[in-house]
Amino acid sequence: MSTLENAFDVTLQNRKKLYKLLKETPKEVLLQIPQGFRNNIWWNIAHVVVTQQLLVYKFSGQPIRINEVLVEKFKKGTIPDGTGTEEEISQVADLLLSTVQWMQEDYGNGLFDSYTEYTTSANVTLSSVEDAIIFNVYHEGLHLGAILSLLKVVSQVRQL
Repeated sequence: MSTLENAFDVTLQNRKKLYKLLKETPKEVLLQIPQGFRNNIWWNIAHVVVTQQLLVYKFSGQPIRINEVLVEKFKKGTIPDGTGTEEEISQVADLLLSTVQWMQEDYGNGLFDSYTEYTTSANVTLSSVEDAIIFNVYHEGLHLGAILSLLKVVSQVRQL
């Protein structure tokens, strides 16, 4: 398996975990922003979908494949307002796996033939779509860690 095939597989496995969390976690838990935190589980899950589209599609000069409203609400620098409609949650659940499959198919079809260099907030410079796909694995791992921390804190609060 090539490094890139592995990156697609790791992303898909992570997204399956996020999908399960999104579907099985009560909405009030998803939306809760515990004291000391800036965001919630819901924001983190939607944020990884948005960021993958921006890193891979936008900087490759391709149209993103998700609703622009989601981008504006969950891109880097946004803060959740503590809400999430059933429609939004369902939409993001549907996008968790499909966006990875589209990315892999589009990459295989040679869609990403150029890339605008971008330096991330982690001070990593992405010069190609391959860089973006690999960096995205790291980014999603950070957010899975944040989600697991939030889940632990929120679960403890709920038991009190």
